[in-house]
Amino acid sequence: MRRADRLFRITQELSAERYITAESLAARLEVSVRTIYRDIDALSASGIPIEAVAGSGYRLSKGFRVPPLMFNEEELTALMLGMRMVQGWCDTALAEAASSALGKVAAVVPERIRPVLSHEALLVPDFHIPAEVRQQVARLRKAIAQQRKIEIAYRRRDGVHSDRVIWPLGLFYWGSVWTLAAWCELREGFRQFRVDRIESLQMANGRYPQLSGRTLKDYLISVDEEAD
Repeated sequence: MRRADRLFRITQELSAERYITAESLAARLEVSVRTIYRDIDALSASGIPIEAVAGSGYRLSKGFRVPPLMFNEEELTALMLGMRMVQGWCDTALAEAASSALGKVAAVVPERIRPVLSHEALLVPDFHIPAEVRQQVARLRKAIAQQRKIEIAYRRRDGVHSDRVIWPLGLFYWGSVWTLAAWCELREGFRQFRVDRIESLQMANGRYPQLSGRTLKDYLISVDEEAD
């Protein structure tokens, strides 16, 4: 969890009605008590009025409240729809993260517009994304984040099979299929691979470097040039 996210969570956990101990906060946020002490000091220094009582813990000063998230109905509808897309089209970990985020939003938005989050007229079908594709997306996300080379067995559109070592750069969802943009060592150039045609995938030894001409930005520039 990023520190900014953790500080926000702490302000949500604190209230003016009750005290909460550093130990309880540390357990909820899965960090050390020492980290909570530092975070409380940082929040106090930024102007959040936090009272500390030995043996009782921390609470917000009387009369102070963290303001609710100020979304209008259209903004909230956009968030809800986006999160449903993640739930329907992405891997399990991201789907669970979207559900968790939606719950956090629901907890702090004003009561009068909260029903927007359960709007049933905007649907995101998920039956066209096979479970194995979702699993591959999760593994590819990890490889991209860690800049790991991967070895894949790939089936082309014409049915020909090939083995490749590639540098995964970005994942794209086109409304029906996921594709992977990558630098291919065999072809010494950028290639796109449909995720549903990747028959096997494993992490290769070593990470790939950030080389000029082989980054995601370079790939996107090359796509724009081809479209001109």
